[in-house]
Amino acid sequence: MRPHAGASLSRRRFLSLSATGAATGAAALSGCAMQVSTGVSGSGETVTVMVNSGDVLPEQVQQAKKDLGIKIVLVKYDITKLIAMLTSGNPPDLVRGVGAVDLPFFAARDVAEELDPYFARSSVLKLDDLDPVNDLWRYDGRTQGKGPRYGMAKDFSQDSMYWYNASAFGRAGVDHPPETEPITYEEWLDNAKRLVQRKSGQTTVFGGSYLGLTRATLLATMTASAGGSLFNDDFSRVDFTTPEARRALAWFIDYCKTKVGPSLIQPDPNGWDGPTYQAGRLAMSNAGYWLGGMIGTDKKLAEVSRLAPAPLFAGGERVSACQGGTGLWMPRGAKNKDAAWRVFEWFFGEEPAKARAAGGWGIPTLKSMRSLMPAKEDYQKRALEVQDNELKHFSVVSFTPYTRADALDALFNQIAPAAMNGQISVDTLAGRLNSAINEQLKRGKEQVG
Repeated sequence: MRPHAGASLSRRRFLSLSATGAATGAAALSGCAMQVSTGVSGSGETVTVMVNSGDVLPEQVQQAKKDLGIKIVLVKYDITKLIAMLTSGNPPDLVRGVGAVDLPFFAARDVAEELDPYFARSSVLKLDDLDPVNDLWRYDGRTQGKGPRYGMAKDFSQDSMYWYNASAFGRAGVDHPPETEPITYEEWLDNAKRLVQRKSGQTTVFGGSYLGLTRATLLATMTASAGGSLFNDDFSRVDFTTPEARRALAWFIDYCKTKVGPSLIQPDPNGWDGPTYQAGRLAMSNAGYWLGGMIGTDKKLAEVSRLAPAPLFAGGERVSACQGGTGLWMPRGAKNKDAAWRVFEWFFGEEPAKARAAGGWGIPTLKSMRSLMPAKEDYQKRALEVQDNELKHFSVVSFTPYTRADALDALFNQIAPAAMNGQISVDTLAGRLNSAINEQLKRGKEQVG
């Protein structure tokens, strides 16, 4: 049974939230709780939004006050603080989340508000205008992508797509990938091997980066491309020993072992692809359409940059998923839901959404805003044509509700380097990953009930 809105979570539910390592105990967390909106009526309404820096801009806070008469109070996103606020029955009104991985976790724990009634009466966010990527924010109690809506993505990319520097390809004598037909993962890695540059045993130019947003979502997506599923039917177990999952795992370990790109055993000193690609030290970047927002700020770089379809495994399926879908969700215990929904509508369907669409930092999640995507310059038109074709191949790759992606990544990061360094085989790695991850999933399932 679901707790009534605003009620404190049971200790069992609390443990299922804090088991990911974000918190250590109810007593330690309760002291972190803070006061949020009180549902003051009229022009004094206040909505507390927990987000990362840059998700909601200061000028947008000012604009919301002017346009809506609602004061937005920003709280920096912190999973420990969020759990404290949820368990104390005093959560924010809106919370950032990564739809691909966060939604099943929170929806399964009964802390997210079902938003179908709000969508049904909205004149701003119409169901037939929602891009299919918003299905990442649906969960029917078993499978992601079906059932009630709990949130919405602010923008998105198909994150297995990649950008490449055409000049780097030309210098290395490597043929450009096709614009509408995918190459195989095997071909992608072969290209990276030809594009990498080394000096005195050190990599000076990465041939390519293919890390995904998280290792968990990357390997789940690659397993789907190989024709299988990383998880079992109820998402309570993983199996890296199936032919499809092993194929994905073996490819990723080979990518790391050959040191053609950044990895746990060869970190990018910049920490992420953007600055490295800008500096000409990365020939291919697995970053999806959204990186075009950064690329477009450097005209010379933009003119030699190309967007390419997501690879597939030879003989496998064309899967081009979104591994992110960052947006907002509303806690069930929020105190000011109507005002929060008005902010939600404004953020996703009015001026902030239009500005994001025009900036090129992702695909708008309302189909009616596609026309706002930048297409003035030749490089923008070229990228948009590739992206438009790729949208036909989008699908939701469902994630487990029993743990968080960062928790799975932590286990992977502990276990996988031995295989990357050639100290253990892929088969041994698969067995160790199964043991560690399935133990964590078992605990998560027990706690969710």
